[in-house]
Amino acid sequence: MCGVLLTRPALADPATAANAVAAASPGVPTLAIVQTILGLAVVIALLFLVAYVLRRFNGGRGIGGNGPVRLVGGMMLGTRERVVVLEVADTWIVVGMAPGQMRTLHTLPRGELPADANSSTDFASRLAQMIGRKP
Repeated sequence: MCGVLLTRPALADPATAANAVAAASPGVPTLAIVQTILGLAVVIALLFLVAYVLRRFNGGRGIGGNGPVRLVGGMMLGTRERVVVLEVADTWIVVGMAPGQMRTLHTLPRGELPADANSSTDFASRLAQMIGRKP
């Protein structure tokens, strides 16, 4: 047998050895970062797609929006108090709402909203009407 001896070259100082180890083991590869960002973008796109499909099939209503109760209108009375008018079948129910409670204030037969409540007017005439001056 031939006596060939294979040896590793000795590094002269420890600093060179540390640099060699650092060069041999790089940090996070750029490809892994790109794959992570693309995966996140795909997941977010799927969420938006599912929300769009649900809205499309549900007619723009939230979950359970096709029940027998319909919100006719409402008004804020204070920072936490509100009055709403609900329509159930052929009855309007006026409900007072505050934190932690709801109370029926009045019930009346179904009516029609005034025409001026639904029509949009310009801001100047609306403001003048509210101040008390007629345009």
